[in-house]
Amino acid sequence: MSLISSVLGNRRSNVFDPFSLDIWDPFEGFPFSTNATGSAGAEASTFAAARIDWKETPEAHVFKADVPGLKKEEVKVEVEDGRILQISGERSKEQEEKNDKWHRVERSSGKFLRRFRLPENAKLDQVKAAMENGVLTVTVPKEVKPEVKAIDVSG
Repeated sequence: MSLISSVLGNRRSNVFDPFSLDIWDPFEGFPFSTNATGSAGAEASTFAAARIDWKETPEAHVFKADVPGLKKEEVKVEVEDGRILQISGERSKEQEEKNDKWHRVERSSGKFLRRFRLPENAKLDQVKAAMENGVLTVTVPKEVKPEVKAIDVSG
């Protein structure tokens, strides 16, 4: 196991990724940890770390976020100045009834916010988002460089 993977555990993010704006919290998982918004508490910090995959295809940058239980109205996708893609949302805490007795609370609630710096080839005016089965897919088309065809000049 490398030093980086032992420090970061099973995180799939790359500390050397110039496009990532993730903030590593060395106290993540501790009872007193704080999340990016500065509020303490495990219930917020758990959901605040919404897992997002980013892949690049020849045509687009594709982001997939697990947001189970959220409606599309509860998730916001924005492109900010400086080519920043921001994905945010909030899962409300379930209403507690006076006579309810909770035995276990494992599902997280609270706000989440993730930001990614998009590369120069991203078409910011053509961003599309769709949600299906608790997975948000954000597609950012790329400027495709035209193929250069060789011309035979011998002859």
